[in-house]
Amino acid sequence: MMMMKRGLVLGATAAMVTTVAVTGAGLHFSQSMAFFQESPKELVDEVWQIINQQYVDATFNQVDWRAVREEYLDRSYDSKEEAYDAIEEMLKELDDPYTRFMNPEDFQNLQIDTSGELIGVGIQISLDEDTDYIRVISPIEDSPAFDAGIESRDLITAIDGRSTEGMDLNEAVNLIRGEPDTQVTLTIQRGEEQREYEITRTEIEVRPVRTRLQETPDGQNVGYIRLNQFNSNAADEMRSAIEDFEEQGISGYVLDLRSNPGGLLQASVEISRMWLDEGTIVSTVNRQGKVDEQSANGTALTDKPLVVLVDGGSASASEIVSGALQDNSRAVVVGTQTFGKGLVQSVRGLGDGSGLAVTIAKYLTPDGRDIDEKGIDPDVVLEIDEDKEEELRLNRDTLGTSDDPQFSEALSILQTEISRQGQQAEAN
Repeated sequence: MMMMKRGLVLGATAAMVTTVAVTGAGLHFSQSMAFFQESPKELVDEVWQIINQQYVDATFNQVDWRAVREEYLDRSYDSKEEAYDAIEEMLKELDDPYTRFMNPEDFQNLQIDTSGELIGVGIQISLDEDTDYIRVISPIEDSPAFDAGIESRDLITAIDGRSTEGMDLNEAVNLIRGEPDTQVTLTIQRGEEQREYEITRTEIEVRPVRTRLQETPDGQNVGYIRLNQFNSNAADEMRSAIEDFEEQGISGYVLDLRSNPGGLLQASVEISRMWLDEGTIVSTVNRQGKVDEQSANGTALTDKPLVVLVDGGSASASEIVSGALQDNSRAVVVGTQTFGKGLVQSVRGLGDGSGLAVTIAKYLTPDGRDIDEKGIDPDVVLEIDEDKEEELRLNRDTLGTSDDPQFSEALSILQTEISRQGQQAEAN
């Protein structure tokens, strides 16, 4: 997952990743490590205090949070491991899978994503509240999971034969993660079908932006930009891509956010500003109802017609960008309904090197839409049948070509928009 100095995360769905593809969370040690090693109860209390001050729901999901403090501080803790167990137990009372404690190893791994270099199988996961199993948000393109055939919204029902029903996300992440060239077996439920996938872990280099020059049927050159993830390199690569296309004098753009599970909030704001010269991009609302609003700042790189492609694997930061461009009438959104993750987490370091992710806010699109569990509805809905979807998955080089039905529709819409803009320019 952000925008503030302690690291805001766009939904723990984007943070809970087997490849640790998450947030650039800044470390903030509020007490000395030695202090907490000597008094682990203080670590329990610090976590309680953070939740008490920052949690998005002032009712703490109908939990008597003060009574919880009394219960857990009334205990004795002989080691930090006992404190860790108590903290995890305490947080479960909130019934919020995205507010979570991380031991020092987990917290260190959480920050790997900002380098764009990952180790794992390449999937982002969340808890599925309906089934209590682990849900795949999206596989990272060209990762082992992607190549094996793992798809967005698959249920992971077992990891190496161990059921994931009721499993903590941290535990699932740790079971799936491992050393390069080792194997993990994921049992996947897709509809009525269940099958096992044996996947080899590896080092993954995420290339966030891929581009290609495309010609429309009437001879117009347009820029195709596929954005795979909102990591720390995404904004710079996007800027370079747009500037290169502008130098080539292209007539319009297709921005492909399909199966992009999100990432850094600040990257989504920066990228939105490259397309929008004015208007609101996103606002966040905390439990006091306060709104922090991010807006365009007059630094758009282009005003040429734009079509955005989305699908069920487009989540968090992808939904911020597509929602901002849609609500500001800057782009036509094409594809299928997005994932629907509109929660914001703050990630901070604790005194002994462990960490805490806390749901502190939800975000709204410029028109005030709360898309959590709802997603963004495209302006033009175009489903792809399963055979074609599998064909595109197996041959990614066909994405953004005439063999890609959603891209073909985007190209047709873009051609119309280019023509309309040209007519308006002549009239003026």
